Amino acid sequence: MIETWRWFGPNDPVSLADIRQAGATGVVSALHDLPNGTVWSIEAIAAYRDMIEAAGLRWEVVESVPVHEDIKRGAPGWEDKADAWAQSIRNLAACGVKTVCYNFMPLLDWTRTDLSFALPDGAQCLRYDAVDAAMFDIHILARPGAPQDHIPEVVQAAQIRFDKLALDGAQALTDTIIAGLPGAEESFDLDSFRQALAGYDRVGAEELRANLAAFLRHVIPVAEEVGVRLGIHPDDPPFPIFGLPRVVSTQDDLAAILDMVDSPANGLTFCTGSLGVRADNDLPAMLTRFGARVNFLHLRSTRREADGISFHEAPHLSGDVDMVAICRGALAAERTQGRTLPFRPDHGHALAHDQRVSSTPGYPYIGRLRGLAELRGVLHVLEQD
Repeated sequence: MIETWRWFGPNDPVSLADIRQAGATGVVSALHDLPNGTVWSIEAIAAYRDMIEAAGLRWEVVESVPVHEDIKRGAPGWEDKADAWAQSIRNLAACGVKTVCYNFMPLLDWTRTDLSFALPDGAQCLRYDAVDAAMFDIHILARPGAPQDHIPEVVQAAQIRFDKLALDGAQALTDTIIAGLPGAEESFDLDSFRQALAGYDRVGAEELRANLAAFLRHVIPVAEEVGVRLGIHPDDPPFPIFGLPRVVSTQDDLAAILDMVDSPANGLTFCTGSLGVRADNDLPAMLTRFGARVNFLHLRSTRREADGISFHEAPHLSGDVDMVAICRGALAAERTQGRTLPFRPDHGHALAHDQRVSSTPGYPYIGRLRGLAELRGVLHVLEQD
């Protein structure tokens, strides 16, 4: 398998030289400075690729080419946005970058409520707390109908917690949820988020799924033409939040997406952390079923908490993900496809020196280095079988 590493560009605290020392050969990155809906020019792509290659690495995967909200909402003129997206795919292919991860989550990309949750061993990790999410939704965002979207026990706990919350605590939670986490495609304040939510008032799961199908029918022929393989990323977390629908969360969701356009170009990013949050997702079975259409893998583990909704990032080889079975399935997918597949150690605990330096939330150096080393060891053993 191809070892890759997420890099957020020249301002990333982890440099390309650091990535090379970690042993990875590929970089997963994007032109993060370009607004959604902008065509990525060949010149800009080539310059970015050349910077990566000058460090002795390869731009292996694009994560992500953002899908404009007009496409997700099916707004008038969405086709123009899709044409721009497809042109970026053409230009990436012209520069030799041919694996593209994207997501179809409305408004918010991956979402957490705590970026430095302290674990018993002193490590820090990302966490999604159901009570904090409900507290934000009901009492800070004040979304109409929000209490009905949370279980009664969580609503009650959110009220108690909100009554004790200081003003700066409310602002910190708001910033964590909607100000944009690393790699996120949008960022908001409360007023702009409320306005953006209103744009989805008439978009439920059925409508969002239909809009995804229309988008894929529009862009997959271009991807096929230029030899690009797409990989849709699962919802994170894999359930509706703040009244927004989710359609990339379960085995049935993934099957439906692959059936929308039956093409190797219409594939999956198999993110074990996102999918693993749901107890009803059998990840090894899903990887066996969909292995021929997996174009990229995010390997990480999460730990579901007692309420069945909250979760936090676990070490790569523990938590609720059977990582050995996943690695075995990934190698089987390679044999099925007859090619090597890129993967990256996704997220990671902030360990030791990570906690004393500037670090992108979720992407510390030592924590991911540990994850990559552990995954490398598992894969090395399995490849000997």
